[in-house]
Amino acid sequence: MNIPEGLKYTKDHEWIKIDGNKATIGITDFAQGELGDIVYVDIPTVGQEVGEHEVFGTVEAVKTVSDLYLPLTGKVLEVNKELDASPEKVNSDPYGAGWMIKMEMKNPADASKLLSAAQYKELIGK
Repeated sequence: MNIPEGLKYTKDHEWIKIDGNKATIGITDFAQGELGDIVYVDIPTVGQEVGEHEVFGTVEAVKTVSDLYLPLTGKVLEVNKELDASPEKVNSDPYGAGWMIKMEMKNPADASKLLSAAQYKELIGK
């Protein structure tokens, strides 16, 4: 189970890489493993302001569809276009090529509420 240090995590199994007031977001290795083979990623919120814990898209696996929740309030700036043709990148490289969105955080201080790698490991029992 890969849970990189230096990232933040949520109880909804998203990871967040923070760079100033910008953040890159995807789902964790644990989440992609629980979902199974991902066949489609739908993120229709580019250019929109989305609130903390609101749905910013969905991820579809062979057996289920799951909502994606924004961990921080902000504006969705970019979606990983490579996932349109290759959604399996979320399975094979969730922290790299499988990233989902880039956003501008409304209040970067809110990131202090997110989980550290150690706290996330405790949450999932690893």
